[in-house]
Amino acid sequence: MLENIPVETWWKTEYEIIFDCLRIRINYKNYNTNAMKHSLFIGLTLCAAVVLTGCKSKESAYRQAYEKAKAQEMAGANGSQTVTPVEEQGQVVVTPVTPPPARETTPVVDHSDVRTIAGGITVVNGSPLKAYSVVVGSFLTQANAEGLMSTLQNQGYASRVVKTNETINGHTGWFRVIASSYDDKASAVQSRNQLKANYSGAWLLYTK
Repeated sequence: MLENIPVETWWKTEYEIIFDCLRIRINYKNYNTNAMKHSLFIGLTLCAAVVLTGCKSKESAYRQAYEKAKAQEMAGANGSQTVTPVEEQGQVVVTPVTPPPARETTPVVDHSDVRTIAGGITVVNGSPLKAYSVVVGSFLTQANAEGLMSTLQNQGYASRVVKTNETINGHTGWFRVIASSYDDKASAVQSRNQLKANYSGAWLLYTK
């Protein structure tokens, strides 16, 4: 009986197989009842086996397809993750700031208590003058000026006599007696203060 079933029927869907089985029953209605029942039983059994096998095959195929799709979805999700690049920070180099060097300022010297002589000064006896000198006497004659210079030298002072071209009280050309002379004003002031005990009119002369 089975050899009369076309081969292509085995590749049809389970619904088509069931309908084919029903057609088998109709086609063989002329056979006797026992043979027909036997054939029908065999056909129905075969159809059920085919249907079950097809269902299992489809279930297996569906499961495989689902697992494959799930795996692809997971792979795509892993591959599409956005990686935010982290910018590497380089080493920060701190350059120390060096302050500019302080300007050297020349101290301002108070010359309110010093005098200058216009017209030039000439040393006639003794060492050259320094910036600040202590004047203790003024004379019209050189001899009188040199007499006082000798007295001061005997007292330990490095005195000298200078001639100026000043005109005082109608007289031009005076001889000044210098008791001491210094490069700095402070020393000259100290010496002047000491000499004032004997020479009250002592004053400071500034020469550039």
